[in-house]
Amino acid sequence: MSHKSDKGGGYGRPPLHSRFKPGQSGNPRGRPKGSLNFATDLKDTLQAPITLNDGGKSRRVTTQKAALLRLREKALRGDVRALDKLLSYALAMSDGPPQHADTSMSVDDQAILDSFRAQVLADAEAKDGGDDGS
Repeated sequence: MSHKSDKGGGYGRPPLHSRFKPGQSGNPRGRPKGSLNFATDLKDTLQAPITLNDGGKSRRVTTQKAALLRLREKALRGDVRALDKLLSYALAMSDGPPQHADTSMSVDDQAILDSFRAQVLADAEAKDGGDDGS
């Protein structure tokens, strides 16, 4: 009776003739060595320097900075979507919404809000009273 260990077989030990040879890959057509993933490619692309013409002077900046400068220019020219995107980036980079030292309202502001609230409630009651149908 022969033992499986003589032939190199058994659980977790494939037969010797079917094992990978030294230096042979288990996935020879897999990802080539040195190829980069998307995140690395994106980082390299955003860090690549480009030349800008800033007020008649050439200036080298990263692609990322150039894109942000372009976004800033569009926002300053009145592009609402660009302004919204720029402000959302600024908010994401800050600690959150700005905190105001004085959050109390003036008496006039409170009176305006109270008047508006009363008007909205009166409109809601009028609408509910008209829909009664009895």
